[in-house]
Amino acid sequence: MDRNVFETLLERGYVYQSTHEEDIRKSLNSGSPVTFYLGIDPTADSLHIGHFFALMMFRYLQDAGHKGILVIGGATALIGDPSGKSDMRKMLTKEQVAHNVEEVKRLASRFIKTDGDNPALILSNAEWINPYNFIDFMRDIGVHFNVNTMLSADAYSKRLEEGGLTFLEMGYMLMQSYDFVYLNKKYGCTLQIGGSDQWGNIVAGTNLGRKLNIANNDERDIMFGLTCPLLMTREGKKMGKTESGTLWVARDKTTVFDFYQYFYNVNDDDTEMLLRLFTRVPMDEIISLCKEDIRGAKRLMAYEITKLVHGKEEADKVLKTITELFDKNKISSDMPAIEIEEKLIKDGISVIDLLFECEFVSSKSEGRRLIKQGGISINGVKVEDVDLVVGEDRIENGEIVLKRGKKKYLKVVVK
Repeated sequence: MDRNVFETLLERGYVYQSTHEEDIRKSLNSGSPVTFYLGIDPTADSLHIGHFFALMMFRYLQDAGHKGILVIGGATALIGDPSGKSDMRKMLTKEQVAHNVEEVKRLASRFIKTDGDNPALILSNAEWINPYNFIDFMRDIGVHFNVNTMLSADAYSKRLEEGGLTFLEMGYMLMQSYDFVYLNKKYGCTLQIGGSDQWGNIVAGTNLGRKLNIANNDERDIMFGLTCPLLMTREGKKMGKTESGTLWVARDKTTVFDFYQYFYNVNDDDTEMLLRLFTRVPMDEIISLCKEDIRGAKRLMAYEITKLVHGKEEADKVLKTITELFDKNKISSDMPAIEIEEKLIKDGISVIDLLFECEFVSSKSEGRRLIKQGGISINGVKVEDVDLVVGEDRIENGEIVLKRGKKKYLKVVVK
């Protein structure tokens, strides 16, 4: 076993908050396997960049020989975590949550080991929460929660400031805390990991375990909590937001090409951080490369993260696509594409309407501004007239290639 995994997590930037740092360090570096868990609520049918961080920590602990449990919140997703929300989350149907659970399980396997040596145990908390009688749950668990203490937590205090907090949301902390207690009792799980936005829920779980141990005169091991920071840029902005929305793992939500381009286009100052967090490149090499060849460092970083999430074959396809895009005689088959009806082009369509119809710009005014700035090209030719009408003469091999700025492309397939 790796007896320095805690130091590795510190060096890479994964450690942010901990309930008992020195005890956690000794436990993880002891040479004996620790059972830990990470919870993910399937509030969407995909994972986003915010999940990468904790899943990478999960994998480091797995590789060090520790036993990981991934809990998909089949029950808690029906409530919704109020953390970081100014309004109550949109309630999902049971069918939606069941579908999302399966999708999240599938996507999580890209990051963590789910078979072979030391595979993760993947569970849904619906297995132990759904059968629990409400009255019994409130008598067994609810009695240990002080409402004043709960309302002081960020997750609830911010909701109160915005004018409302439902009893439904108040139950979320109780349910997540019980997850930890259940896993501790059944599987000997002593460590919960997660993002820093889950700190209040994690601490509540460790406190619930302590109170139940006292009440039951039980001498179980202390339960610990460890969080990683939220993924932020050097400018203090939350990372993972694109012009079209959230950066997703699912390819039907974010294409592999756009995924790679997002990371390649990040600020130079964020490159070292991303290499530290999402690659296994040695720290001395990262520091040296970022200092001597920032472009090369960004290419390596974008490629390695794309390979991590989408696999080597897809990452290699993106590099091939990018190479071909610089060859004006080729149109890559792997660049993002959209289909439009032939009659739109046959009858002629204004370039502004075409850009907006293809969702290449967020508004028509943005399209006009980009054209005036020289930022739009069609088939490699810069558009200089905002009143340009795009007709059949622009179609080459059934396609039109739009380019925005230096690196954003879209293939318009005319059907």
